[in-house]
Amino acid sequence: MISTSIRRALRVLALLAGLAAPALARAQDAGLDPADSGDTAWILVAGVLGALLVVPGMALFHAGRVRMQSRLSVLAQTTAILALVSVLWIVVGYTLAFGVAGSGWLGSGNAWMLIDLGNVRDGTLVPESAFALFEMAFALLAPALMVGAWADRARLGWVAGFAGLWSLIVYAPVAHWAWGGGWLASRLGTLDYAGGLVVHTTAGVGALVAALLMGRRERMAEALASTGGSPALTFSGVALAWAGSLALAGGSAFTAGDDAAMALIDTHVGAASAALAWLLLDRLYLGKPTLTGLARGAVAGLAILAPVAGYVGPGTAILLGILGAVAARGTASVILRTLQIDDSLAIFATHGVTGMLGSVLLGLLLSPALGGVGFVQGMDLAHQLVAQIVAVGAIAGWSAIGTAIAALMVSMVIPMRVTREDELTGLDAATLGDDA
Repeated sequence: MISTSIRRALRVLALLAGLAAPALARAQDAGLDPADSGDTAWILVAGVLGALLVVPGMALFHAGRVRMQSRLSVLAQTTAILALVSVLWIVVGYTLAFGVAGSGWLGSGNAWMLIDLGNVRDGTLVPESAFALFEMAFALLAPALMVGAWADRARLGWVAGFAGLWSLIVYAPVAHWAWGGGWLASRLGTLDYAGGLVVHTTAGVGALVAALLMGRRERMAEALASTGGSPALTFSGVALAWAGSLALAGGSAFTAGDDAAMALIDTHVGAASAALAWLLLDRLYLGKPTLTGLARGAVAGLAILAPVAGYVGPGTAILLGILGAVAARGTASVILRTLQIDDSLAIFATHGVTGMLGSVLLGLLLSPALGGVGFVQGMDLAHQLVAQIVAVGAIAGWSAIGTAIAALMVSMVIPMRVTREDELTGLDAATLGDDA
C-alpha cells in the first residue's frame, strides 16, 4: 500500500515537472526575440523589492495601529494571504489576468501554471516570466491592504479563504481589464500606471463592503477614542511600504530609463507632501502633530500617485499628495465617526477614495498644458476623462459585488468573526494559541 502511494506521488511530481518544460524550453530558444538584460534586471529587482517591502510594510503599518492583543493576528493574516495568493497567482491567477486576451473580460487559460509564456512580454523587452513575477507583487498587495478593515474581529481561516477567492474573482478580472488587454484599456483607452484602479480601488471598495458585512467591533467606541497603538511599529511599516512602492512605481515603466526615474520622483514627492499635509491637519484639529498621522499621510500620498506616476510632473505630484491627504483624512472621519461604519483602519478612505480620485484626475492631468505627458493618438481630454470615470465606476461596482460574493461564500464554511469572548480578550491567543 505504501509503495503504491509513493508511486502515485512520484507520477504527480513528474506531471508537474513536465508542465514546466514547455515554458523552460521556450525561454531558452535563442531564435526568439531577445530580452533586454538591463530592463530585465530592473524588473526582477523591482518585483522582489515590491513584494518583500510593501506587503510586510503594510502588515506592520496595520499592526502598529491596533491594540496590542491583536497585533500578531494582523501579521498572521497578512502572511497567510501572501502565501496563499502567491500559489494561486502561479497556478491560475496570472493567466486569468494576463493570458491571451479573448472576450476582453478574462485572459485565456494558455498560461495556467505558467506553462505557455512568451520569450518577451508584449509591449516590453523583458521575459514574460519576469513580468509575471513583477505583477505578482501587485496581486499580493491588493488583498493584504484589506486586513486593516476587519482588524480585531476576523477569523484567520475566513480571511485566508476570502482573500484567495477574492484574488481570482475580483483582482484578476480587473487586472485584465486595465492591464492585460481587456475592454477598459483596449476599447476605452483607460490608463492606470501603477495600481490606482487595479489595486487601491479594488481593495478600498472591498474593504468597505467587508466591513459592512462583518459588522462593528464590540469595542468600536473605545477604539475610536483610543490614542494607543505603537507609533514606532507604524513608522517602521510605512518606511518599508514607502520604499517598496517606489520600486513598484519605477518598475511599472518596464524599462530602466527616464520614465522609471520620473515615476520614482513623482511617487516620492507625492508621498512626502501628503505626509506633511496630514501632519499640519493633525496640528490644526488635534492641537499637536502625530507620528501616526505622518505615516497615514504618506500612505494616502502613495495611493493617489499610483494611477498617475510617470504621467505627470513633480509639481503636479506635490499638489496631488496634499489633495490625497485632505481627501483621505476627511473621508475617514465621515465613514468612522459620522456613518459609524467600522472600517477599522480606514482602508476605504486611505486607499479607495485616493485611488479613485487620482484615477479620475488623470484624465485632466495628462494634458501638456497641466504638465502631463500628453494624450495617446486618438484620445483627447474629454475622451480620456470619460474613460477614467467609466473605469472607476465599473471597477468599484464589480469590486463591491465580487467582494460580497466571496465573503458570503467563504462564510458558509468558515464564520467571518471570532467569538465575542475571543474578540474582547484579543485575537492573538484565539488565532495563534494561548502561548502567543
